[in-house]
Amino acid sequence: MRRITRHLLSLSSANAAELLGKTKQARRATLAVSVAIALSGCMSAFDDVRAPPPIPTKLIAAMAKNGSKPESPVLVRIFKQESELEIWKQNKSGQYALLKTYPMCRWSGKLGPKTKSGDRQAPEGFYHVSARMLNPKSQYYLSFNLGYPNRLESALGYTGEALMVHGACSSSGCYALTDQGVGEIYPVVQRALAGGQGQFQVQAYPFRMTATNMAKHSSDPNFDFWKNIKQGYDIFEATKRQPKVSVCGGRYVFNTEFADGEPTDPLAACPAATTAPDAGLMARLQTEDAKIAGLVANQTPAPVNAYVDGGMHPSFRALLEKNGAEKLAAKISATKYPISRPDAALADPYAGL
Repeated sequence: MRRITRHLLSLSSANAAELLGKTKQARRATLAVSVAIALSGCMSAFDDVRAPPPIPTKLIAAMAKNGSKPESPVLVRIFKQESELEIWKQNKSGQYALLKTYPMCRWSGKLGPKTKSGDRQAPEGFYHVSARMLNPKSQYYLSFNLGYPNRLESALGYTGEALMVHGACSSSGCYALTDQGVGEIYPVVQRALAGGQGQFQVQAYPFRMTATNMAKHSSDPNFDFWKNIKQGYDIFEATKRQPKVSVCGGRYVFNTEFADGEPTDPLAACPAATTAPDAGLMARLQTEDAKIAGLVANQTPAPVNAYVDGGMHPSFRALLEKNGAEKLAAKISATKYPISRPDAALADPYAGL
């Protein structure tokens, strides 16, 4: 700015005014681009590339106790209503063991999948994250892109971009874990990718998909979609192995091999399968369906809670209520990034569900 000022002094008044006007226009254009990026997702970045922090020694010790190593494959599960994110590590048997559950500071939107840009919805479904989707220079400290829209969502015409898991406590469609939280998660997933895991799976759910929770939401327009993703949830719960995810017939299909390889059209009917369904898993899925049907038949319809905007883990809500938004932002973000819609976070539309 000083160089611009000195240059202006050396110009005629007319030329100076013209240059100053162009400078203001450039600033306005830059601001407009920044606003557009912010509205489309959570991908704004700083110029500096931060070296990720090391994996905490407590987490390395927990990995060893579970029979895994820092290089072992990782899997992530996200639960909106509970505002929790889980990190799982694969052990020597090939099964996944829970490493740690992180309270989520903020997510936006409501229960249900993201379908269009600007709806503030945090996505639900199955995503696969590769090394190129890690962002070490996020304005939200560190982040990784979920890869929304995935193949199924793209085929369904869903729009949006830059949906991330990141730091701070602000969301316009992302999952915010605080700088401290993502500072632990980021090096864990990065180390797994560097160790040979081509991509790790993220399973994003509206809530913990028990039969009881499903029955409570049986009147929701997204119920059929949730029944579909619950199949992947149940497979993982039963086997502690990552489900193979395919897409055809407009839905997710799990642990299935097809005669001509993976289906290429997510909306076309599923081709013939070459693998017989696992009898034990099928029995579990049928049992869960029967439980849901029984609970729905015998329950009084629950009132629909008023929609506010997203959710916040009770531990952070207590801090927000006690200290206010500014102090909480300073506590959990190095840049003191503002808490998004703090009044909505305090309202907790999912209390009692």
